[in-house]
Amino acid sequence: MTYADALVSGRLIHDADSHVMEEPDSWLPFADPAVRDRMRPLYTATTAPGEDDLIEHFRAKHSDPEFRSRDADEIMLRKNWKATGSFIKEDRPAALDLLGFTSQLVFNTFGNKYLCSAERGDDLDLAYGIARAHNRFVVDFCSVDPKRLFPVGYVPLADFDRARAFAAEAIELGCKGLMIASACPSGHSPSHVALDPVWAQVQEAGLPIIFHVGGGGELLDPNYFENGLPPIPDFHGGEENFRSVDYMAIPYPVMQTLATMIIDGVMERFADLKFGVIEQGASWLPGWMRMLDSAQDAFSKNEARLQNLSLRPSEYVLRQVRATPYPTEDVGWIIDNSGPDVCLFSSDYPHVEGGRNPIARFERSLDAAGTGEPDRQRFYSDNFADLMGSALNG
Repeated sequence: MTYADALVSGRLIHDADSHVMEEPDSWLPFADPAVRDRMRPLYTATTAPGEDDLIEHFRAKHSDPEFRSRDADEIMLRKNWKATGSFIKEDRPAALDLLGFTSQLVFNTFGNKYLCSAERGDDLDLAYGIARAHNRFVVDFCSVDPKRLFPVGYVPLADFDRARAFAAEAIELGCKGLMIASACPSGHSPSHVALDPVWAQVQEAGLPIIFHVGGGGELLDPNYFENGLPPIPDFHGGEENFRSVDYMAIPYPVMQTLATMIIDGVMERFADLKFGVIEQGASWLPGWMRMLDSAQDAFSKNEARLQNLSLRPSEYVLRQVRATPYPTEDVGWIIDNSGPDVCLFSSDYPHVEGGRNPIARFERSLDAAGTGEPDRQRFYSDNFADLMGSALNG
């Protein structure tokens, strides 16, 4: 019996958030020679002496028959390097079998801040070179099971012409979703009309635009942590990952970016383009949707862009935006207050933040809210299919 069947027998489940754990030099073989020597290694958020030894320790474990004999029983208990298929691509299909998920979106683990900071830097040859290496790496990882593992590439928006060409390249490469930073590019808005060729290509390909945590630049002014109190550990026991105060800031960049794209008419011009908001929570959705409508009410008298919208801003969200709640959030309440077509299931496999039993947590919330089977099917399956479009069957 799979993990999913043990909790919701027979239900079709798509996983909108999973990751590959990159080794420090994972992207380098996929980089063009012109940028390879200028790329820095990737490390975990809690890099410490012995990190390489830790990876090799778990590589050996994954070759140990006795360790592998417990794969099924421990599929959601093992995290990071210890998890089945977390960094050895040949093992990922077996992990998906044991999880019982029909498919997974696959993101990097350690690269979003690197990609975002490079895009906002002064060397765009390097920025696009890093993104190209990343995209090739993720596509290669997913190539062991292309019908179930969907690689998410990255498209820097820093340069209009390069962004247009790079989106075409990522689509041709086989990326099934195109991630953009939720931080604003340097020098122009993500809603700039010169980026319309990017959105047009993605819409034509039937793929989604995706935002993921880590792509918002500096999440929180570090001075907020200068409180005169002892350091607070994160999920992993260190001090470099998300803590409660960081958590509060996670959705702000994507809220601003999506609001700008709605108000400036991107979703009006590209009505079939879907946007996924992944690992940035969803409790903010109901109030944000109402605030969008309030902005239209307050400013439409003097703003032609608001007058030109054919829908209420919140209606664009319902039509085109899909988001993944954290398992610690009240998903039943979110669905009740934002509508049944927005929320997506995700496991965050193999990361600690996804928890040991996300389905059980979601089910308790859905039970408490009295969520019916049709809306549960939307949460676990249908909304993902709507987000992914032709990529799901391509």
